[in-house]
Amino acid sequence: MAPHKKSRVLIVGGQFSGLFCARDLKKHFHCTIVDAKEFFEYTPGILRCYVKPAHFDSLSFTLQPVIEWSMGVKFIWGEVLSLDGVNNSANILPIYSQGNGRYEEKVFFDYCIICAGCNFNPFSPIGESLWFPTVHESSRPKSEWAHIDERFIEGRRRHILEEYHKIALLAQKNSTIMIAGAGFIGVEWATELEYYFPSLKVTIIDFLPRCLGPLPDGAAEYCSEYMSAVGIKEFYGLKYEPKNPDFWKAVELPNGADFTYVCMGVKASNFFMPKETLSDKGPGGGGWIHFNKFMQVTKKPAPGTDIGEVWGSGTVFAVGDCNYGCIGSPPNWVMPPIPKISYPGEEQALHACNNVELMEKNRTMRPTWWPWGGGMFATSLGPHDACFVLAANENKGSGYMVNWWLPAALQKEIIETTKVNECKNGIIGICIWHFVHHTPVNLFGRGPFLPRSKAFGI
Repeated sequence: MAPHKKSRVLIVGGQFSGLFCARDLKKHFHCTIVDAKEFFEYTPGILRCYVKPAHFDSLSFTLQPVIEWSMGVKFIWGEVLSLDGVNNSANILPIYSQGNGRYEEKVFFDYCIICAGCNFNPFSPIGESLWFPTVHESSRPKSEWAHIDERFIEGRRRHILEEYHKIALLAQKNSTIMIAGAGFIGVEWATELEYYFPSLKVTIIDFLPRCLGPLPDGAAEYCSEYMSAVGIKEFYGLKYEPKNPDFWKAVELPNGADFTYVCMGVKASNFFMPKETLSDKGPGGGGWIHFNKFMQVTKKPAPGTDIGEVWGSGTVFAVGDCNYGCIGSPPNWVMPPIPKISYPGEEQALHACNNVELMEKNRTMRPTWWPWGGGMFATSLGPHDACFVLAANENKGSGYMVNWWLPAALQKEIIETTKVNECKNGIIGICIWHFVHHTPVNLFGRGPFLPRSKAFGI
């Protein structure tokens, strides 16, 4: 009897969700991961690397040995330039084929899962920030650090060292630092700067009436009390207007700040997708991938409709930070906005993987849902303090601060260490995190209260 031919799955992106998909599907499919950079980095912990560069080694690893030698799937180091959802193919620019010998490779697939993530600075035309490496071909020439190639792990390390030395020089001069944006990224960055460089005079602002935006009052008050105690000045209810002298007077910096970090919002980086699949609105000016309740990529919804027509052959899925994050519009959401953090990205990756398996078996796919873990936020306040919020949702002020101070800081360290180990295909991390998403019964959130085998039909 001839062996069964496995279908091919192309996974775009080698961060959390991409590695999750490969590990979940490799038993039944030929999986290939393509990523424009050669390394993985744990984005939630990257802030500390700029004030403690040695920390980067514990957050990163080279992808190829882990993906090919340990996981047993294929890795392509290159950038996806375009996806064809009709002919099920992708045009990829491999890392070694650029310059004078440039050429593109066409890779065919039976299914594709997009796990491409997003960028973090809506004020930058290319969404460039310290929190994610600049790796796309169209962005690198416009980069503020174009002299560094962050597609390489050594280039990323050099950028971290360069920023560290810049901060150290600012600290020597007792400089003033402005943090624009008091969400969890802004709060973490302000407190990391203050802890490792106490001579800096740090000011944080936000247009909302308090820090941590929509999270519960208890968490906001806890973080605000910490920042006040260590001398970080806070100003809320102010719009960031760096060219307005009155703005600087309002934040008690009449001569401006010596340096400003923008820590607000996200920006899409779906350069490879056709415009018919991308939103015209949303955070950072739009450009997010539309999707339906089965995680399939769709075209823009027609006026008066919530969900667009399935794009291509329906075999392309978009999960995590790259997609629109919600389905429908207020107040009658099909699915309310989901935070762009790692947990819901992996949960959506699981739903997409299950639907790929169902589609392969010609069975009815199952809808996704708003994951309960989308409401978990761990905010560091330097290395020895933190707060942890559970059960937040799309409603302002929802959730509960269930852990704080040193226990919360230790909790975040444990999450970071074990999660990196899992992504590295380590047995300890896999044992700890496997059942976080592969629960036998869905006990929390808005999914069906059914065993996994019945909820997904597999």
